[in-house]
Amino acid sequence: MDTPICDFVRGYRAKKPLRLHMPGHKGIPFLGPEPLDLTEMTGADDLYHPEGIIARSEENAAALFGAGMTCYSTEGSSQCIRAMLYLALQYAHREGKNPRILAGRNVHKTFVTAAGLLDLQVDWLPAAESYLSCGVEDWEFLEQRLRELSPAAVYVTSPDYLGNETDVAALSRLCHRYGALLLVDNAHGAYLHFLPQPRHPLDLGADLCCDSAHKTLPALTGAAYLHLSKASPACLKELSKQAMALFGSTSPSYLILQSLDLMNPWLEGLPGRLQAFLPQVEAAKKRIAQKGWAFAGSEPVKWTVCPKSMGYTGERLGALLERQGIFFEFADPDYLVLMLSPEQPESVAAIEAALNTVPAKPAIPQRPPRPHTPRRAMSIRRAMLSPNREIPVEEAQGEILGALQVSCPPAVPIAVCGEVIDRQVVERFRYYGVETCRVVK
Repeated sequence: MDTPICDFVRGYRAKKPLRLHMPGHKGIPFLGPEPLDLTEMTGADDLYHPEGIIARSEENAAALFGAGMTCYSTEGSSQCIRAMLYLALQYAHREGKNPRILAGRNVHKTFVTAAGLLDLQVDWLPAAESYLSCGVEDWEFLEQRLRELSPAAVYVTSPDYLGNETDVAALSRLCHRYGALLLVDNAHGAYLHFLPQPRHPLDLGADLCCDSAHKTLPALTGAAYLHLSKASPACLKELSKQAMALFGSTSPSYLILQSLDLMNPWLEGLPGRLQAFLPQVEAAKKRIAQKGWAFAGSEPVKWTVCPKSMGYTGERLGALLERQGIFFEFADPDYLVLMLSPEQPESVAAIEAALNTVPAKPAIPQRPPRPHTPRRAMSIRRAMLSPNREIPVEEAQGEILGALQVSCPPAVPIAVCGEVIDRQVVERFRYYGVETCRVVK
């Protein structure tokens, strides 16, 4: 598969041109990659109106993923999430649907802020066991809401931060029965289409989904895809670039675009790499489990260790691994998340050896507080744009949450703007170490 963006940039560099255009470094290597860093100049195409090298590269990506259309993002899946919500709103207007979305509670904070900016009504699905977990807990409730509300879309995060996967195939059938779009935040699952048995959201019937190429593929940070299925409504394809441009910078990174372009020939060989790597991963995981370590999630290249069975919190186990030079993706009181790659097969043996050095201790019986959906006092938009003040969590009960203060990772809000902070929310804040919050004045 060709790499038109990379070929253009290399050809331009080889000419040793006098650069009288942006960027201001003029190709002089201060950091190192500047000679390959360009702007939207003659021949370089336009990310939001592509007709040349970017258009060809995006078509290559769409063919690899089996998509009806693929749009590149140089601003991560966050840009794609905003675009998906905008497209759902346009779909509602054009198809006479209710401009509201049913969503799982474990959304990325970008979903919440985008809903606020677009003034979208969000109806939350019943929360799962962990605020980080995806999945439809009550299928009858979901179908009832689809029937009663006629929403524009259902939105889920799959895989979630812990590696759990939703039954996207069943969910797509249910959504389409009621004329609702299925939107999937697949930021952690770009590789799923290339498994021996593909299970990417597009393979399972999703209409729109985002993939973060930089999370599970060897792409630069910020590289991501917005995919539209072959069966998605024509109006979505017509508006997709408009949606991305609405939320994207007019100066997209050409380093990231080249990174996405290079992913296409790499993805051609990914099925073989995974076929060789996954048995090694599974065998090691079984050996580690036999030592007493427990795991959560079904995503094959993410290990979510549940260390309380061995007497450790996720943070404590993470600190022990860091002493051995192993750095994790995420840790909290209950979980330690490790992200693997077929480009780094030696990591499997290193993790196994490190865990074998950690002695077992008495199990920690404490369970995390179960999430719920607090009472909504005002819309996300009104709360998000209202003046707010920062107060200690211990003084927040009865107040209305005004702004999200969740870091990334995991970037999943414990409560949502506009919701009343009740006793259970305060309890969850305490459990996860949140000391202050911003409330509506």
